[in-house]
Amino acid sequence: MWQLPQPKLLGDLSASELSQHLNDTMELSIIIVNWNSLSLLRTCLASIYKHIRGVSFEVIVVDNASREDDIHSLKDGFPDVLTIKSQVNLGFAGANNLGFKRSSGDYILFLNPDTEIVGDAVQGMLEQSRALPDAGVVGCKLLNTDHSVQTACIQKFPTIPNQLIDFEYLRLRWPNCSLWDISPLFSKSDKPVPVEIVSGACMLLKREVFQHVGMFTEDYFMYAEDWDLCDKVASFGLLNYYVGNSEVIHHGGQSSNQVNVSHWSVIMRFKAVQKFCAKRRGPVYAWFFRVAMGGVALGRLIVLSLSKLLRLDDSRKQAIRYASSKWFAVLKWSCGLDVSRLKPAPNR
Repeated sequence: MWQLPQPKLLGDLSASELSQHLNDTMELSIIIVNWNSLSLLRTCLASIYKHIRGVSFEVIVVDNASREDDIHSLKDGFPDVLTIKSQVNLGFAGANNLGFKRSSGDYILFLNPDTEIVGDAVQGMLEQSRALPDAGVVGCKLLNTDHSVQTACIQKFPTIPNQLIDFEYLRLRWPNCSLWDISPLFSKSDKPVPVEIVSGACMLLKREVFQHVGMFTEDYFMYAEDWDLCDKVASFGLLNYYVGNSEVIHHGGQSSNQVNVSHWSVIMRFKAVQKFCAKRRGPVYAWFFRVAMGGVALGRLIVLSLSKLLRLDDSRKQAIRYASSKWFAVLKWSCGLDVSRLKPAPNR
């Protein structure tokens, strides 16, 4: 199994080196990428400073060329936050890597701006990461705004079968199914559980681990960066862990939803899955994934067209129209027609 390089022991340091070490040591760096989410970001920061106790930490906010031009106004309420204003949208991976380069913590927490820390969630994740010698990425239980469990906070690596039947109803009906296995989300055990993927909305890992795997892969503009990082960490012989007794509210997808009329985020997710499949399983598998998703889109469109024959209220008709336009966009993408012209948020 891959071993981290051994640090210099404190007992081996001179008095002056020890003093410098103690002054410079930061236990945790929290890196947040923002794109037009200032209101949510303020709530996120308030929860950080309210709940994290007994840990020396810094907060670094990287603004990804937001239209909102007042990111530095955060200093009014949060004077200790380091803000970095990027003049171009670097994507989720690029912006997090930029924030990491300015960080100094022994542990790194990548956190979305649309999250809220609950209680001792961060301290619990840190404690487990320290206690597990083979810990790679550590994630927690993500809750929706209504405090229901967000089933996407742990995942299996994407395959054609588990993407073909990617339905929330099926995951909840059969949580133990080997295609997704989200059973740890509903376990009462406090023990950390090895999983394949934890969500990029809240990821904690050792600084040395993140450095040695090459940070986030910037080939992805949005989506799949967390899958790729978990895959790279696992390839070094480390395990990714889910810590169920740590909870974070994830309001989810607020930035990308601003452009739902173009279904940009939907297509970007499919493109990211295809790219990840190509990297992990080869170009032929990625091609079959694209074809399979085209078949799914065609099937959905047929069902939606038939549903229009039913007597429905206006809200249901509107929902069907939106779903139809979304799956038509997916069908066009599967046929090689790029419908992702806009470039919105790198927030998940």
